[in-house]
Amino acid sequence: MARSTLPRDDIPPFRAPSAPGVWLTNARPAVYAVVLLVVLTAAFGSKLRLRGVFACPASYGGSAYLSDCNATNYGDYDHGAFWFGLEPKALRAAGQASVVVLGNSRTQFAFSSPVTVRWFEQRSIPFYLLGFSHYESVTFVTPILAKVQPRARAYVINADRFFAEWLSPTSHRIVYERDSRARYDEKRFWQRPHKVLCGAVPSVCGRELAVYRDVANGIWFTSGVLPDEPSGVGDGSPTDVESWPHYIELAKTFVDQLQVDRACVVLTIVPNKQTRRAEAQAIAHALGVAFIAPHVDDLTTFDGSHLNVQSAARWSTAFLAAAGPVLERCAAGRSGADTQGKEGS
Repeated sequence: MARSTLPRDDIPPFRAPSAPGVWLTNARPAVYAVVLLVVLTAAFGSKLRLRGVFACPASYGGSAYLSDCNATNYGDYDHGAFWFGLEPKALRAAGQASVVVLGNSRTQFAFSSPVTVRWFEQRSIPFYLLGFSHYESVTFVTPILAKVQPRARAYVINADRFFAEWLSPTSHRIVYERDSRARYDEKRFWQRPHKVLCGAVPSVCGRELAVYRDVANGIWFTSGVLPDEPSGVGDGSPTDVESWPHYIELAKTFVDQLQVDRACVVLTIVPNKQTRRAEAQAIAHALGVAFIAPHVDDLTTFDGSHLNVQSAARWSTAFLAAAGPVLERCAAGRSGADTQGKEGS
């Protein structure tokens, strides 16, 4: 019987086993790329978690944005939100308010309480707290008001070096640095994933202090860890008295631009560790406007500068009780000489 044979072309070609080193050599670029991608992703995530927006908790509620996250690579958003018009609902609400409150962060903490909201709601008076952190003055706030185009009939101003000529480092960067708009656009972008992720899984985000602004009325509320350095309040000794005439001139120019009767402008001074009461009172007297800054016993700050929640509620209650008749009259479109020069104790 003849031996069967296969055609030459049907014989499978001989293949030597691949050496392990050859496979590793071929795969090394892909492995390196994957490892690099993992490392970069981890580093970026760590940066966001430790120094970016994810270092702060998410407590946006229904109608608020993250005003400030106390993390190295995030910080302020509020200034840019108004300067660049990134929160149009907030600008619109501020523009439509009948009563606008101006000042610094002490102003915001003092008036950001349920007491304030309830007082205005009960009287159907739309209001807006338009204070800013970092001790901003009329230099920053004047162009902000030009963007807001307020139709307010009354103003409350915390005259706590508000009538001065200077920009904080934060507002200076916004005004003069070319890439400031891009940085604030980026901050706005990260708020959405922060809200979704940290809202769904709070444990993945940090507890750095976060401040939120309600777009409807401008009040602040906080989340995260507040400073715990309580102190009492008191009137400080007058300082920079030689500059008071200049402050008064700035105040006159600013108030005239508000286009409301001076009888509908109320100056105050929010209590702190070194309250500039004498200075604020002198400015109000020179302007011929009401100065209402009630003395309330046993007030406490949480950091030597800003009233804590309980003290803010007590002080704002006393303020609104004294200033209420002026604000109600002006919000209704009435003003009168009887409101001028009134001083709160």
